[in-house]
Amino acid sequence: MSVTGSQTDSNIASRLPLMAAEAPHRPAIIFPQGRDARGKRSYVHYTFRQLDRQSDHIAAGLEAIGITRGTKTVLMVKPSLEFFALTFGIFKAGAVPVLIDPGIGTKVLKECIGESAPEAFIGIPAAHAARAVLGWGRRTVKTLVTVGPRWFWGGHTLDDVRRAGRQKVAGGWQMAPTHPDEVAAVLFTSGSTGVPKGAVYQHRTFMAQVEAIRRTYDIQPGEIDLPTFPLFALFDPALGMTTVVPDMDFTRPADASPELLIEAIEDWGCTNMFGSPALLDAFGRHGAAHGVTLPTVKRVISAGAPVPASVMERVLEMLPEDAHIHTPYGATESLPVASIASDVLLGETWARTKQGEGVCVGTPVAEAEVRIIGIDDDPIETWDEGLCLPQGEIGEIVVRSPMVTREYHNRPAQTRLAKIGDPDAPGGVRHRMGDVGYFDAEGRLWFCGRKSHRLQTAAGPLFTVPCEVRFNTHPKVLRTALVGVGRPGSQVPVLCVELEKSARGADRAVIEEELREIGAGRAHTARVQRFLFHPGFPVDIRHNAKIGRPALAAWAAGQVA
Repeated sequence: MSVTGSQTDSNIASRLPLMAAEAPHRPAIIFPQGRDARGKRSYVHYTFRQLDRQSDHIAAGLEAIGITRGTKTVLMVKPSLEFFALTFGIFKAGAVPVLIDPGIGTKVLKECIGESAPEAFIGIPAAHAARAVLGWGRRTVKTLVTVGPRWFWGGHTLDDVRRAGRQKVAGGWQMAPTHPDEVAAVLFTSGSTGVPKGAVYQHRTFMAQVEAIRRTYDIQPGEIDLPTFPLFALFDPALGMTTVVPDMDFTRPADASPELLIEAIEDWGCTNMFGSPALLDAFGRHGAAHGVTLPTVKRVISAGAPVPASVMERVLEMLPEDAHIHTPYGATESLPVASIASDVLLGETWARTKQGEGVCVGTPVAEAEVRIIGIDDDPIETWDEGLCLPQGEIGEIVVRSPMVTREYHNRPAQTRLAKIGDPDAPGGVRHRMGDVGYFDAEGRLWFCGRKSHRLQTAAGPLFTVPCEVRFNTHPKVLRTALVGVGRPGSQVPVLCVELEKSARGADRAVIEEELREIGAGRAHTARVQRFLFHPGFPVDIRHNAKIGRPALAAWAAGQVA
């Protein structure tokens, strides 16, 4: 057993030896690996005992080569058994994993790595080749570990690390005694609303998240999860869940094969599934077309963007009657903040959403205190209850909870903009979500879009989501995006429209007139008089759901000009 002492118990990796003791032979990570002669999928796996042992060996081996407590370590390994063992090994060593989406582009990736100033780099050969050629972390990285064949760049292999670690563990190695307020990881945001920023996680942040997720969704040890987002999967072992890694390209979740996802669910009897709205859209359409039912799945969790009612309805048709789709609201800097279940959304709030009142994201989770304050683009140094707006008024969403991160790594200006000092809050700060919304009379939180995406027109502010969801009710429209053309204060509202694939040959003049009629029914949507049809919106790499609005706004400005 590699856990001792109350300090170590604050580390998310401390849950692993507990699970190894409680359920040593239960699969922890299941990974697809080829097919047999009959075409049946084969798998490899780690039990909880094996994952605990492997991560012990890696942690001790990392310490042996100089990756120790506090060492910032870039991890670029594809989802695999090694990815999970490495991640928990890094945590056990007390080192600080730096996790960045590789799909954000080589230039931005280099900036993020440079900003995080890592001292170690663990990656597959392709990542090391890119690092060597493009100079990622050249000034700070001192220790290299290759997962797979090592080529010309030197350093250590994962096999070297494991060998050194086995010897140390045999001699009585112990997990690093990390403190709850110690830095645990640097997780970069998706960059969908600007340059990605490194949110600094403390060990207490991870532990608070695990407990909030467990309590909010009533997750029980022994459940089986199909997570289509790797970072969410890291919570599974701490929750006592078995992870079935899906056969998919994690950088393109919307392109994941529904057939392969269904195969994995049926092979292992998955009880839980995590997916972005874009992935669930394709998943539900396939299910509806082929009459698929998934009797073991009792819970689907979706994040990254609001889930349209039509997507929920199609996916629910595949699930048992008592199953629910849950949509947590939050961000890398604070997750979860609130949550709503499909029965409440479809049965109570969606009718109001279609009328242009925004998207209900539910009630705040038990651990979070959420407030609405007046919209302000400048820093707010100190919290004051006098900042709060009355119920029903749209403003900035601000959160106080143990899941809130304290700062961005090496970004003091962005930290000042996003955090409000509060000595009574966990970590001493409240987080400004960068979103706008309001509370209804029932105490439910409604999302109205990003603060930076609001239009500042001559007639006053116009918020994106309340407008877009109303226009999205047109049966031939896949999605819309409201952007402003011109200078703030005199912006012209322009609605960019992406049609359903089946409707792309339809008469756009007719659709435009129908959209105009939909908008005429409410005062705020009636202000939208310019419509542009776009062949396919740019979206974020992480969820394939958040619209790249700066690029879309630039395109719209060119079209209008």
